[in-house]
Amino acid sequence: MFLKPGCEEEYEKRHQEIWTELKGLLKDSGVSDYTIYWDKDTNILFAHQVISEGGGSQDLGDSDIVKKWWTYMADLMETNPDQSPVTIPLQEVFHLD
Repeated sequence: MFLKPGCEEEYEKRHQEIWTELKGLLKDSGVSDYTIYWDKDTNILFAHQVISEGGGSQDLGDSDIVKKWWTYMADLMETNPDQSPVTIPLQEVFHLD
């Protein structure tokens, strides 16, 4: 994902105040241990989450609460026409258990 320049503090603030309904939806959908990292040199955001079932947070876009969150965050990030964050799928090249 891509954070717009100058939006770092607000992005972090909004996530510190993440909505209870959204946290509940994520947990109920099998998402846990969800972390977002920020590369300050590129403004790239990298999200990592553990998924016990389903496809993770990116597959929840039909949910009204997720659509509302995307709209809320759209001024801070690069977005698609539906206001979902622009994302780049990454190919795993190494994993160690």
